[in-house]
Amino acid sequence: MSNNSNDTNTNGSAGSSGEKSTNAFYKQFLRYAHGVGLKGYSTHYCPGCGHGLAQKYLAETVEELRIKDNTVAISPVGCSVFLYSYMDVGNSQAPHGRAPAVALGHKFANPNASVVSYQGDGDLASIGLAEIVFAAQVGIPIAVVFANNAIYGMTGGQMAPTTLTGQKTTTSPYGRGDIFGQPFKMAELIATLDGPIYVERVALFNAKERAKAKRAIKKAMQLQVENKGFAFVEVLAECPTHLKMEPLSAMKWIQEEMLPIFPLGVKKDVSGEGKGINVITKFAHPNFGPEKLLSVVNGGQNEFTPRYAESFPTHIAKENIALKFAGAGGDGAQTAAMLITSAAINEGYDSTHIPSYGPESRGGTSYADVRVAIEEVSSPSASTPHILVAFNAPSLFKFAPSVLSQGYVIYDSSVVSDVGLLKLSSSIKLIGVPFAEMAAKLGNPLVKNVVALGALQAATKLYPAETFLAALRTNLKSKPNLIELNEKAFWAGVDAVKISLR
Repeated sequence: MSNNSNDTNTNGSAGSSGEKSTNAFYKQFLRYAHGVGLKGYSTHYCPGCGHGLAQKYLAETVEELRIKDNTVAISPVGCSVFLYSYMDVGNSQAPHGRAPAVALGHKFANPNASVVSYQGDGDLASIGLAEIVFAAQVGIPIAVVFANNAIYGMTGGQMAPTTLTGQKTTTSPYGRGDIFGQPFKMAELIATLDGPIYVERVALFNAKERAKAKRAIKKAMQLQVENKGFAFVEVLAECPTHLKMEPLSAMKWIQEEMLPIFPLGVKKDVSGEGKGINVITKFAHPNFGPEKLLSVVNGGQNEFTPRYAESFPTHIAKENIALKFAGAGGDGAQTAAMLITSAAINEGYDSTHIPSYGPESRGGTSYADVRVAIEEVSSPSASTPHILVAFNAPSLFKFAPSVLSQGYVIYDSSVVSDVGLLKLSSSIKLIGVPFAEMAAKLGNPLVKNVVALGALQAATKLYPAETFLAALRTNLKSKPNLIELNEKAFWAGVDAVKISLR
């Protein structure tokens, strides 16, 4: 989330009274083409595009309601994505179609925020249909501004759910036929649900309709200031580029072609009747206090885990270390990655863990990226790791070539017998340890990932052995009968590397 309000990016400055500026547009659009030249002061939208007006009205509303510092705007993939370049409010970008889900997350994290999801028709009515219907039905207080231009704009002009019957697009070159169904009427659909308290469709093709659009957007946001309920404003917006029209012709097309299918007006308004569903009032305000966060990080422990590392392992990397754990589903790569992350946090470092799963729950590719930083992880990805732990041959041959110079590759030699075809830099330390075989000898094949952690510790000295063991004991706090076995597995991995390096 970005909430920049510095002198360079704000629109204007505080007055002589010392009050903060309420202007919602940045003075210079540094996120768009780095603010260079004219692009630093104009939006990226095509001439005549309706997005510019809709976002202008949203920004004016934020200014007039004086809620700039309390507004969170969500923009997903599509032409709406650059909203964060222009509005000086809290911003989050969402994956395609997932803006309502991200908006709900912000609202639950900060129930007093005015949250607005700004989406296009391909995004909201197609890819994100389930998300918007759920958010509307639940009725949590967020505002949705929905730009309907009857086309997928940014991604090439494909047919959208709102494309008109007979309208030609790149994916319906002969026009939208009956086989594709009728255009989705999202405002009407949303209005039938119990959760929303205000639903209206507006347009931008003349001054009168623009004034109505501004009022509708302002009402939707006013309802958020009052925390009353879910509000939805559909805006019929021009897309001259994909209509292949001049802006004036595009406005006429909206009036003559879209209005018969998408009639304007209020579809639902019970905002003054107290009939909305506002479940946010039933939830306690979240606690972000240090005690609560420490409790989460420490797995519910009230005491700090002892620290054993004397310093950050700069022999691997100066400030930020990348690790990748990879294998088949069920190999325990994810658990090993989480233990490494927990151990780093216990030592006072910043650490992240990102899992990635294949299509199969068992047997498919599974890997995890881990970052450990002395201060703050800047990117959680470990596409070029310093350390790779591979539990099978496909993972070894796929990821080992990406390991950085002077790095470590530790693999399960009980399932990878031939590494002759592996092309690695001579500076990379390649260490084979029979994880699976050693775990089987200990009586439980599932602890092969802990054998791997022991091997990693002995080979890299990432943390002291006691750091690993402390993380293991914390993780197994609810299963104390497994602690002894896992500690044996860890030391077995340590000893295996020590023997191989003699």
